[in-house]
Amino acid sequence: MNIHEYQAKELLAKYGVAVLKGGVAWTPDEAARVAASLPGPVYVVKAQIHAGGRGKGRFAGDASGKGGVRLARSIDEVAAEAGAMIGKVLVTAQTGPAGKKVQRVYVEDGCEIARELYLGMLIDRGTGRVVVMASTEGGVEIEEVAAAHPERILRAVVDPVVGLQPFQGRRLAFGLGLAGRQVGSFVAFVTAMYRAFTELDCGIVEINPLVVTRAGEVVALDAKVAFDDNALFRHPDVAALRDETEMDPKELEAGRHDLNYVALDGNIGCMVNGAGLAMATMDIIKLYGGEPANFLDVGGGATKERVAAAFKIILSDPKVEGILVNIFGGIMRCDVIAEGVVAAAREVSLNVPLVVRLEGTNVELGKKILAASGLPIVSADNLADAAEKIVREVKKAA
Repeated sequence: MNIHEYQAKELLAKYGVAVLKGGVAWTPDEAARVAASLPGPVYVVKAQIHAGGRGKGRFAGDASGKGGVRLARSIDEVAAEAGAMIGKVLVTAQTGPAGKKVQRVYVEDGCEIARELYLGMLIDRGTGRVVVMASTEGGVEIEEVAAAHPERILRAVVDPVVGLQPFQGRRLAFGLGLAGRQVGSFVAFVTAMYRAFTELDCGIVEINPLVVTRAGEVVALDAKVAFDDNALFRHPDVAALRDETEMDPKELEAGRHDLNYVALDGNIGCMVNGAGLAMATMDIIKLYGGEPANFLDVGGGATKERVAAAFKIILSDPKVEGILVNIFGGIMRCDVIAEGVVAAAREVSLNVPLVVRLEGTNVELGKKILAASGLPIVSADNLADAAEKIVREVKKAA
């Protein structure tokens, strides 16, 4: 689950992470009131959407060319900049051409920046441990740094038994070229950040840029925090921060049915049980010249109703021109899948090619249900056969 920058900073500040003073505003007048409560005289007005690259983004129909992060040198300017953002669509590299509508802004006090750094924490799937990453290339996407200058990324792997140690913080600080009081400020910052990461069950915490002020303090200028959805039951206060208006409606509906769904840019919808099999299904679709429209894992114990819901979610995507159902029945029974597919296809009046590959528990019964449905369902013998058939059928229909 993702949250907005202002929410991330409020949470991190509770753990002692240094952030600048600021507040959220839904209208230009509210933005002016927030600015009046700040020291000033320079303020920053930031569009709040779930996407990075806001500063480099552009507002649809705005000839000024200004992005979603703007400086203001008076309270009147704060109100004007907020008015130029709220209610407008911001397009960034991460939103895609459709962009996202800005419904609120974050007004923050300015600061004198001496340096911009990068600091992030995430789970290293290889070691199963938290890894801290730091770089001197602040304000730049970490993926770009990794591709162009991997040697500029510093890492510290944290032993979960003892947690992040002060010497690891100092080593990172020295590697970033910090000195004097900057080192102590950085160690305190990264220690507080690690405590927030672990206690809140985060999936990622990213501070980009992390700035060193002219006074030698280390402060979060931006903050991105995402949480492990599987741990949200332990944090109802965090779950309450979810902004459903920022979510893809299909992904939101999938969450209501306990489905793992991620929308993609292709035209072949996928319904699979098991994350690994879903990834393999998307890979083989691409191998045969197609493009997957989604990742969708119905899970091992899905019911007929959940399968039907998954099918309807796939078809709600206007880009979908064909569907591949790939099920290996272990705990999941093939007849349950077949019943759900048939029920959903009849309800939505299926009008795109459908290829189904079933294998495992009750597979013969599942195939009989599909065959007796009278629906134009193409049966496949194996995964390669299924991928080849759905790509061919989609091209034929086009």
